[in-house]
Amino acid sequence: MPRMPREPDNQRRRVLHINRIIPNILTLMATAAGLTGMRFAIDERWEAAAAAIVAAAILDTLDGRVARLLKGASKFGAELDSLSDFVCFGVAPAMILYLWAMPGTAKAGWVACMLFAMSMGLRLARFNVALDDPNKPAWTKTFFTGVPAPAGAGLALLPMVLSFLIGDDIMRRPEVVGVFLIGTAALVVSTIPTYSFKTARIRRTWMLMTMLGVAAFAAFVVSAPWATLATILIGYAITIPISYRAYGKLMARELATNGPPPDPAPDPTPDPTSDPTPDPTPDPATTTTPEDEKPDG
Repeated sequence: MPRMPREPDNQRRRVLHINRIIPNILTLMATAAGLTGMRFAIDERWEAAAAAIVAAAILDTLDGRVARLLKGASKFGAELDSLSDFVCFGVAPAMILYLWAMPGTAKAGWVACMLFAMSMGLRLARFNVALDDPNKPAWTKTFFTGVPAPAGAGLALLPMVLSFLIGDDIMRRPEVVGVFLIGTAALVVSTIPTYSFKTARIRRTWMLMTMLGVAAFAAFVVSAPWATLATILIGYAITIPISYRAYGKLMARELATNGPPPDPAPDPTPDPTSDPTPDPTPDPATTTTPEDEKPDG
């Protein structure tokens, strides 16, 4: 029986497995949630607007893990994720908070919102171009540099979340919202080490207690969602100075044990101020001929 001809490589490349698309679908869903949050804010549906940003954060957390699980990570997906993060956690929270508390502040409120959005863009750009330093200890992977984008959006929206619990008298004031926006913008672009909880590991002996804690957390989310979210955000803010101190102790121990890291290799890129054009006139004292290049004997 004759063998069927194999499909050409260029034809096979036109077929994309569904596993490679699922992470990008989750990223697009996160983008849709962030954009929908702005629409809810225009309609003055503030709780729905905040919930949309929370949904975007959950989807943003899932897309990277699903990509690694399904082996669907790609450069296209990474770039799409960064653009989605800027929309969902930079532009959307700034617009929501401006419409919620800043309409009567003239230019000052708009400046604070723009500062937050631009700081988020700078953080994401820095994250994209950052390269892993091979000289860094392995434990540094448990820390972020600065506050990550979803957490930054949550901290900026904390006054709105608290207003759902205690009212608008204090939390909806423009000066309060402005302080949160500017403070969060500084944390986002800072180099303060913050905990990266995605590298956390759980002992087998603690598995049952962990599952019980997850069940209790789900019960609190269903019964008191805004109080639970406010508790999570405040608890995360408390961990920032703790992570800074823990990083300093670990770095001091590393320096005491192994000494300072080696100096990086020199940059091979030529100095643009120097003349790269070689001298067209060869020096007869240093010029080698093909006869000189022959080995002895």
